[in-house]
Amino acid sequence: MSGQTSFVQQAPNHPETSARFGDLHPPFDKQAAIPEANRCFFCFDAPCTGACPTHIDVPRFIKKIASGNLSGSARTILDANILGASCARACPVEVLCEGACVMHRFNKQPIQIARLQRFAMDSLHASGAPLPFAPGPDTGLSVALIGAGPASLACAAELRRRGIRAQLYDARPLPGGLNTYGVAEYKLPLVESLREIEMLSQLGVEFHFATMIDAEMLAGLEHEHDAVFLGIGLGGIHRLGIAGEQLPGVTNALDLIAGYKSGECTTVPARVAVVGAGNTAIDAAVAAVRLGATEVHIAYRRGPEQMSAFAFEYEHARLEGVKFVWHTQPTRILGGESVEGLELTRLAASADGQAGSEFCLAVDLVVLAIGQGTHSGLLSGKVQVERGRIVIDRATGQTSDPKYFAGGDCTNGGREVVDAVADGKRAGIGIAAWLGAALASA
Repeated sequence: MSGQTSFVQQAPNHPETSARFGDLHPPFDKQAAIPEANRCFFCFDAPCTGACPTHIDVPRFIKKIASGNLSGSARTILDANILGASCARACPVEVLCEGACVMHRFNKQPIQIARLQRFAMDSLHASGAPLPFAPGPDTGLSVALIGAGPASLACAAELRRRGIRAQLYDARPLPGGLNTYGVAEYKLPLVESLREIEMLSQLGVEFHFATMIDAEMLAGLEHEHDAVFLGIGLGGIHRLGIAGEQLPGVTNALDLIAGYKSGECTTVPARVAVVGAGNTAIDAAVAAVRLGATEVHIAYRRGPEQMSAFAFEYEHARLEGVKFVWHTQPTRILGGESVEGLELTRLAASADGQAGSEFCLAVDLVVLAIGQGTHSGLLSGKVQVERGRIVIDRATGQTSDPKYFAGGDCTNGGREVVDAVADGKRAGIGIAAWLGAALASA
């Protein structure tokens, strides 16, 4: 499928479910955005820009908002980050740009950079204006990009701006990867992910959906194209390896999130246990609350100080009513025809019992969120892989096979959307430079 320009029309429409997933951070209107923009010091050596993995010129785009130049603001954002709209919603700005804001030095609230960035991008979409870039002059070169997530999308944008054909292949029916299927709806609605991707169609990016890439097909794409970009993400979520895991009522966090975002899941049972304590586990637990669960627990084998979820995500989950069970290890899932309970062993003494003692949570749904596997088997020794991650030159994204480049979760083990965008951006520039050098020496 190529030349697709109606992704938004394909987004599922389920008003009741969507109503449960209102914005985590409501958008600014003009009356709020302008005063907030004018709070910025427009620092020359801006730490916020340095803290952004894609290095958006934050003072520049905010100053353009303050002066009323919203199209110029959006262009500044997109020039550095083609997925600036989704990153404005999904980025953990508290530990990135806003966390670096100089306002902290004066014990003042940091500039609300993410909401200002979203304001500029929403204004661009609402105006109906096209992407403020055009594809470069055709070079006759082409690149196959495996996976249509943030890394591949960012890479494709850089290639098209340099006149290189970009063809994306993805196993799912819609592009966007985790932006579309895996980021909580209250952070990044599916329709917003698709709206953003339509801009890439304007650049001439070509999409091929429902296409599973195996080693044989990968070899064919390598032969057909001048370079290959691997943006294959991570594999499925790990299993616990305990009795009862095969029962109906056991799922994983990514499937739960993808299910309600696609409209296939509109409700969950009353009692839910999520195993794991990363950001994805938090998203799944909050989703369960919003989908109708009356009792949601997160079970984690360590304490709150060791959880990988950000502190603000933890606090948000607590405010949503999620309960945490620390220092516990699942040992068995109970039930006959479906899940009825989760048996846990205490790994440390607490007010509720001694280390080694067992107890049971009465639950109807168990959601696993204990890390993901890899797709390294697809590569069949094609590129160097260490600990399940594709090894790359961080500056260019090039792998041990010079024709292959990679970026995103398959290289960093699973970080933020903006990190994947930064990887893809560097790789797109790196591919263009490598191909240019090869042509010059031919």
